[in-house]
Amino acid sequence: MCGRFVVVNVGGELVSELRVDLVGDDLPEPSYNVAPTDPVAIVLDSAKTDPPTRRLERARWGLVPSWAKDVSIGARAFNARAEELEDKRMFQKALAKRRAIVPATGYYEWQQQTDRKVPHFIHPADGSPLLFAGLYEWWKDPSKADDDPQRWVLSFTILTRESIGALGSIHGRMPVFVDSEHADAWLDPTITHPRDVLDAALDDAPRVAEGLEYYPVDSAVGNVRNNTPELIEPV
Repeated sequence: MCGRFVVVNVGGELVSELRVDLVGDDLPEPSYNVAPTDPVAIVLDSAKTDPPTRRLERARWGLVPSWAKDVSIGARAFNARAEELEDKRMFQKALAKRRAIVPATGYYEWQQQTDRKVPHFIHPADGSPLLFAGLYEWWKDPSKADDDPQRWVLSFTILTRESIGALGSIHGRMPVFVDSEHADAWLDPTITHPRDVLDAALDDAPRVAEGLEYYPVDSAVGNVRNNTPELIEPV
């Protein structure tokens, strides 16, 4: 799974690499301890224009489907198993038309040891951004007026898969990584077989995983109120 991650190097380099057309004016601040329901920046292709407009937008972590009564459902939908997407009502429509990339510096995972769980920071060894495959949805808050700019909530979930290689020694699940080679296809809202694109990303996971490094970090990361650079320092 992916229950905490870090975003501190999402900037101009990423915008250029993914060829973003429009950058939102209210992007969240960098965070060393992103938790479910927190806001982060995601990349999506809007189908409202032809060709689609690639946007970097603020979004709430935890998918809130259009049919939800309130946003609380998103707190339980921060991850989605890649192998179950077509079988889950919450994710079916998003898989078909609303796919996103979630840029990150790295993520945390807890390794079960004899008497405790030890947090590890997992990230690209070369310092480049890590790209997670995600799904997004727009939800309209019925309690707000039509002209309220806060009425529409953009939310997302991060896809996960069975861990491979050395990462499997830390946890049984890991995020689905997307490299720039598969980014265009994954984001394209016009494709008719998203499972094929997802399978290609899954097949490429071993290569991406080889470029990651990890090490134990302080247990302070377990408290969502802690958010400092020291959280990613090795112990």
